[in-house]
Amino acid sequence: MIDVTFFEIEKSLNILLYLLLMEYRNKLMLAPMVRVGTLPFRMLAAKYGADITYGEEIIDHKIIKCERRVNDVLGTTDILEKGTDNVVFRTCPEERNRVVFQMGTSDAMRALKAAEIVCKDVAAVDINMGCPKAFSISGGMGAALLSKPDLIHDILTTLRRNLDVPVTCKIRLLKSPQDTVELARRIERTGVSALAVHGRKVPDRPRDPAKWNEIADVAAALSIPVIANGDVFEYEDFQRIRDATGASSVMVARGAIWNASIFSSEGKVPWEDVKREYVRESILWDNDIKSTKHTLKEMIAHYSSLGIPEALAVIKSDTLADLAKLYGEEEYYEYVSESRRKQMT
Repeated sequence: MIDVTFFEIEKSLNILLYLLLMEYRNKLMLAPMVRVGTLPFRMLAAKYGADITYGEEIIDHKIIKCERRVNDVLGTTDILEKGTDNVVFRTCPEERNRVVFQMGTSDAMRALKAAEIVCKDVAAVDINMGCPKAFSISGGMGAALLSKPDLIHDILTTLRRNLDVPVTCKIRLLKSPQDTVELARRIERTGVSALAVHGRKVPDRPRDPAKWNEIADVAAALSIPVIANGDVFEYEDFQRIRDATGASSVMVARGAIWNASIFSSEGKVPWEDVKREYVRESILWDNDIKSTKHTLKEMIAHYSSLGIPEALAVIKSDTLADLAKLYGEEEYYEYVSESRRKQMT
C-alpha cells in the first residue's frame, strides 16, 4: 500500500511539473497539419514566434509498429518503423518543451500503447477529434469521435491516468452550439489540460467563415484553457480572435503554411525568404523529400499556381540537394553534408 502511495505521489508531481512547463494560456500555436507539421516546419514556426507546435496527426496503428531510436548524427529522436529506417516521427531536444504529438485513434488501450512510445520526448499528447476526411472517419477516428462521447471519455481518461505528460484534444463544432458546449464540458471532466476548438462544423469547407461566436460559447462554459482555431491569417488576427471568443490561446494552420512568420510580432518576413529558410531547415533535419515538396507546393499554390516554373521545378526535384540548388542553398547543403560526414568518421 505504501509503494502504491509513493508511486501515485511521484506520478502526480511529474504531471504537475509538465503542466508548469506546458502553459496553455496566452500562447500562439502551430496547428497540426498532415505532411506539413514535421520537424523542419515546427522549428521554423518556433523561430518566428510560435510558443507551442503540434506535429502532424499520426495514427495509433502506425506508431505501435514503431521503435524509438536516438539519431546521434542529426541530434534527434526518431520513431521508426521496426526493422527499417523509415521515419514516422522525428523530434529533437530543442523542441522538447513545446512540441505536441497529435494522434488519430478510436481505441483507448491502443492510444495508450502508442502514446507510451513517444511521451518521453514530447511536451504533450493530443487526440484528433476533428478531422473530417474519409480515411479518418471510416476508421472511427477524427470527427467520427464527436458522436461517441463515451468513447471520448474512455480514451482521454485512460491517457490521463497513465501518462505523465499533459493530455489535450482538438474538436470541431457540432450541429448546435448547445451540443458543442455539452461535449466540451464532458471533455473537461476527463481532466484534460486544454481543449482546442476549430470554428467549423464537419460539412464546412475551408472557404466557409469560421464561427468565432460558437467558440466563444465554449470558452465561456469551461474553466480549462480553450484554444481558438479558424481564419487566422495575419498577426493582428491573433488578438482579434482572442477578443471575439475569450479563448485563452490561438492556433493557426493555413495562415502559417502560407507564411510561417505570421507568428512574428515584428511583421511578416518576405515570402521568398521564408521558403528558403524552410528549405534550410529541411536540409538540417534531413526531412523526407515528399514532405518538403508538399509543403513548398502548398506555399507556392497560395500566392501563384503550380504551373509556374518554380513549382514545376519543385515537383521534378528528387532530393534535398535538388531543392537546395533550386533555392540557392547549395553551400548550406554542402556544409551540412560535410559536417555529418565528419561526425560519422
